Amino acid sequence: MRTLMSGPAWVAYAQIYVESADNSAGLGECFGGQRNGLCGAAVPGMLFLITGMHTGDVGFTVELHDEMPSVEYSAEEVVEASYRPIGDAVLMTWAGDGGSWPLDLEPQVDYRVRYSAWGMGAGHQAGPPMDGEPLVDRYLLQFWPARPAPDRVVKETSGQAAYWHKVAREQPTPAQFAELKQEKARQAEEQRVAERAAAWGGALPSERIEGATFGRELSALDRALVDVLEQTDAQTLRSMARWAARRACEQAGYGGNERTAGVLDRMDRGADWLETLNGPPRPVEPGTEQRTTVHRFVTRQHGWFDDRDAFDNTTTVVSATFNEDAFKAAVETIWLATGPFEDKARLLAELRERFLTSPAL
Repeated sequence: MRTLMSGPAWVAYAQIYVESADNSAGLGECFGGQRNGLCGAAVPGMLFLITGMHTGDVGFTVELHDEMPSVEYSAEEVVEASYRPIGDAVLMTWAGDGGSWPLDLEPQVDYRVRYSAWGMGAGHQAGPPMDGEPLVDRYLLQFWPARPAPDRVVKETSGQAAYWHKVAREQPTPAQFAELKQEKARQAEEQRVAERAAAWGGALPSERIEGATFGRELSALDRALVDVLEQTDAQTLRSMARWAARRACEQAGYGGNERTAGVLDRMDRGADWLETLNGPPRPVEPGTEQRTTVHRFVTRQHGWFDDRDAFDNTTTVVSATFNEDAFKAAVETIWLATGPFEDKARLLAELRERFLTSPAL
């Protein structure tokens, strides 16, 4: 026999544990399907040990035997269960706040474990022992190699032990716990999917919609329109994007702005992006380099008109029309174009009237 640990151990909520993997579980699951309620061994790699003392130090000893030891018949409570460490076993207090002790048990080896208690009922009634006071309850945890077998209550004397045995026998079995976990996971997944669909206007997005800048924002505003855009030909989508860019600038009051008018006209004529924003290339004198201004712009999810001048806002919405993917160009431009509209649905209604003739659209 070897003593693996001996001395005072701090417990909280009348609990202390043996852990050998990162698979902590609650009381109900650890005691599910068992007869005894003091040593919960239903979760692989873990032992959930109940004490009488709610919070404070208890006496604790852990022993490793080569074969089954004799029962300590002076003990008031004795239970047995089977245990197989998954990894390095450790006696662990609540959240490790009261310390931990490594236990020299072989991983992946089947052990029988006997948990014996003295003074459990008294410990339940007592407050935490003060410095220098004797400990009220003590516990002995013994391991020895053995084949798995059902847990059992060897000895029961206190009302406190009887209470916990009753609690254990009321818990679902491991199979029932597995079913409950599966059902909970299924419900959580359904909730996740429903919330995601709601964020995208009531239905999950296709890969194409999800990949479009502002696809979620426009979907939340009008998912039916986005679905129609996804089925629309590229030429119509380009026309929609350019119309939306011009309509936004009109709504913002940029109609009299000469620079804005030039950008919009070049956009409609089909000029490339640089020429649309900068105007036609200027003649280059011999021996000099052509200098081209590239306008930098930042799109913002909300209020692209805030604190920016007319030309910056114009370049933002017009640049969106040049996305290589016509669908993405339409989605991004239409969303940006709703910026100056207090009633965003108004722009979308106008777009439908102009490009989508079916009343259902």
